[in-house]
Amino acid sequence: MSTDFQTGRVCLGARLRELRTEAGLNGKEMAARLGWQPSKISRLENGKQTPSRTDLASWAKAVGEPQAAAELQGRLQGLETQYRTWRRQLANGHRSRQELAVAETARTRAIRGVEVARIPGLFQTADYARHLFTANAAFRNTPRDTEPAVRARMQRQEALYEAGRSFRFVVWEAALYAQVCPPEVMAAQLDRLCGLIGMDTVELAIVPFSAPLQRTPAHGFWIYDERLVTVETINAELWLDDADSVGLYTRAWTWLHESAVHGHPAQRLITRARAHLNLT
Repeated sequence: MSTDFQTGRVCLGARLRELRTEAGLNGKEMAARLGWQPSKISRLENGKQTPSRTDLASWAKAVGEPQAAAELQGRLQGLETQYRTWRRQLANGHRSRQELAVAETARTRAIRGVEVARIPGLFQTADYARHLFTANAAFRNTPRDTEPAVRARMQRQEALYEAGRSFRFVVWEAALYAQVCPPEVMAAQLDRLCGLIGMDTVELAIVPFSAPLQRTPAHGFWIYDERLVTVETINAELWLDDADSVGLYTRAWTWLHESAVHGHPAQRLITRARAHLNLT
């Protein structure tokens, strides 16, 4: 869990405690009034559980301050905007998240990204994406809407061919070898990468295994213009739009880019990875 998210949740809990104490209620009395277990009161006030919007409306009503619900829910929305759990985002499958990505890409002129163990979604073939969506749905026990999700991802790639756009990605060499799909699918995916090299809207840079690094490529992230960074973790996706975060991730991208090769040297690394598949 991000430090910023947890700090915000602790602050929200402190505000809940403040409203309760101002109403002259102790924890047990508050639990009784709400019909909750006392342990839930404690978890919410100590920032160890994220309340729902309904929880916050009930809390405001219980302390005799129903007008405070809007304030509390506003604080929660701020947390949810930054910290979006995959459980919630993928509750109905992958398609809706992909459609959100299409919209975010449409309003962005320049995207920079880092990927450590997979090919960037904007560069994926349909078959490669299909295997990723299928595996992710199985891992998260979410609905399998693989084909609509793949179509949305392919739609997003139309932006690659629009004049005036810029897509600059740094990929660690390991992503060229990660066996997330059958060898023949991976071969087609690597061919796709080679075909992208030389496009005027695309820069594909590869960080070789042997490259000296100022910073290790710890995880993937995407930077949209100079306004937003998205970071995927196992349980959530962070949407960071504060200047400090954007600046920090921009520096991380720049350092990794300085360790990367592009153009013909990158193409040679991709070709070497394809040869490693030993296809006849």
